[in-house]
Amino acid sequence: MDSPSITPQIETGIQHMSESMFVGLCHAVGTSQQVAVRRDVIDTMEMVTNKVRTSNENTVMLSGSQKEGFRMKGSDFDYMHWFNNQPVIWDLSQNQFYNVHRQSLIFAVSSESPPGFTLLQLLTPRASSRVLSALVTINGGCHISSSKYREITCFEIMPNSTLRVHGPCGSGAVGPVEYDTAHCFACDFWPPSAYSWIDRCHTWPQPQVVRDIVKSGCHFVAIGHKLGNHESNEWRISFSQADQKLVYSMNHSQFLTYGLLKLILKEVINNGVGENEKLLCSYHMKTAVFWMIQQNTIPNWCPQNLLKCFWYCFKIILQWVYEGVCPNFFIPENNMFLSNIHGEAQNRLFVKLCGFYEKGLGSLLHSPSLRSYIIKVLYNPRLTICTDEHNLVSEIKFDRKMFMEIYKNNILSSSDLYLIMKYLNTVDQLTVSPLTQYQVLMLQVLTAPFLHSAAFTLQNMYSSNTTKNKLMYIADRMSCHMLKLTVKFGCISDRLYIAMYYYKTLRYTEALSAIEMTKVNLAQPYVMYDATVDTERYNEAVGGQSWSTKLRHAVAWNIKLENSIIYINELMTEQMVSLKNHNKSLLIPPLVVLHMLEFLCYRHIDTMRAQTALNDLQVLVHHDQGVYVPQILRDISWQILGICQQISGNLQTALYSYQQSLRQIHSMKYKLLH
Repeated sequence: MDSPSITPQIETGIQHMSESMFVGLCHAVGTSQQVAVRRDVIDTMEMVTNKVRTSNENTVMLSGSQKEGFRMKGSDFDYMHWFNNQPVIWDLSQNQFYNVHRQSLIFAVSSESPPGFTLLQLLTPRASSRVLSALVTINGGCHISSSKYREITCFEIMPNSTLRVHGPCGSGAVGPVEYDTAHCFACDFWPPSAYSWIDRCHTWPQPQVVRDIVKSGCHFVAIGHKLGNHESNEWRISFSQADQKLVYSMNHSQFLTYGLLKLILKEVINNGVGENEKLLCSYHMKTAVFWMIQQNTIPNWCPQNLLKCFWYCFKIILQWVYEGVCPNFFIPENNMFLSNIHGEAQNRLFVKLCGFYEKGLGSLLHSPSLRSYIIKVLYNPRLTICTDEHNLVSEIKFDRKMFMEIYKNNILSSSDLYLIMKYLNTVDQLTVSPLTQYQVLMLQVLTAPFLHSAAFTLQNMYSSNTTKNKLMYIADRMSCHMLKLTVKFGCISDRLYIAMYYYKTLRYTEALSAIEMTKVNLAQPYVMYDATVDTERYNEAVGGQSWSTKLRHAVAWNIKLENSIIYINELMTEQMVSLKNHNKSLLIPPLVVLHMLEFLCYRHIDTMRAQTALNDLQVLVHHDQGVYVPQILRDISWQILGICQQISGNLQTALYSYQQSLRQIHSMKYKLLH
């Protein structure tokens, strides 16, 4: 049977439709600038984290769609964990680069495994307990069993989550957030079986990208080949780092083509299909795009050619299914269809894909994310479409998405003063490195919580030591200095940390001064908090300004309290409960914190104003419609109202507030797996 070719139906009007699809995908997947922000934010966070970690600590890398820059609904988080003191080598001569007395050396034996897979033999008697527990004897040597290692590590991941084994990963969910976590081994050397890939890279990727990929080596994930001789003990060679670097090197039309394939796979091909019946995955889509770019089949990847690029990639997938062969991009001898796409399943999949292909644009209409953009052109073929990305997303929309991306990835924290200093020193070192504008902003944002944690940790260390007043004085000055620094470069809500500090150290007048200034700032109509922002006022106030200026004057975030640090005594019980629920931090809306602090301070100065502050807090919690008190944080907001009412002596209303807190959807703090 001949493989299908692009039909006349697809060719007709393909350029005009491609431009509309480009616009639709920029909205569904992201513009090149939005994708750059996502990548830079995560790369910066990982860069800081992994520079601070020692060689015997767990190194973590986000991989897959989130790392590549996708934020499509339903995308899960894929993590890889490994220890740098357990390196893998391909050749025994490579042991000269390691200290065998301090590191557990592992040897990759690929002679008995299918292409893309290998056995891992432990060469040194020194090893971690999990490695020793996973050892099996093969041909007289001690090898690490992938199935045993997977069983040991998959269930060490997260409490408060549902968990199952999914391939080499522990797969689970915390609330609505799904994740896959693979505990693996790292190798600093490029696999010999992938040397041919280097020779293929004539036009793509660029030589510097090839060098960077080869220099980064590879990983080994805990799953064997279903048709191999040692399935339960083999490890698959993972090119996750290489994949990410290749995706980063794509132009935006290539990236959107990859995104379009992912959307069609999810919303059309696999729609309504059971989990065990999904034969094609997004990695097959990615592999098709890699091969198409490198083989230079499509000379011009641009918005006007987007649909043509998509159909060429779809065609190669269809051809692979017809032939039953999907060659791995790095090791073509590794047929990724071999274990599951064959026989009757292969025939059914081919018939299904042929049906979609023959429908042409009609098959794309089944995608909810793209349908409206296709219909728009079909009903108005003369419609002029602008593909200039700068005109596709407004400044305010871009800023909101960027600041939210930074906020949700600002997860680094510690109560260990030594570790905090290491973090701050690492940030300081990185500031002299060549950085993008988004990386600079991310470093700025990362610095604030380190300074908050250091200030309160210092205060907690010396507050109980009354015999060393000089040390207390020095610690207090340092803490105040660090908190004042965050006021200068942090967002508006960062100013509440110094108000908390002043309250904790009994300086109520200073605390109220900081609260009043913050109240004025938060009351401005242009302030961006969560999904709330007045577009017109925001543009008038900070439109065209630097992001640093926007952050300081027009952005507010939830107050984040690290549960291992005491901020104010009134919230200690809440933090302890949160910690018992396996949450590292407690999130509180900024206005709730502001009114609470105002009430607590005025109790010692002016009881009338204290009652006014309590009334303001009560009105906010009772009547806010999700604008300043997000639904997910209503439980802690009612709880804080109850605490303040109990302190004021109004026990009946306090009881009502506590009962309301119990009725709310309890906030699930989504810990990233670090």
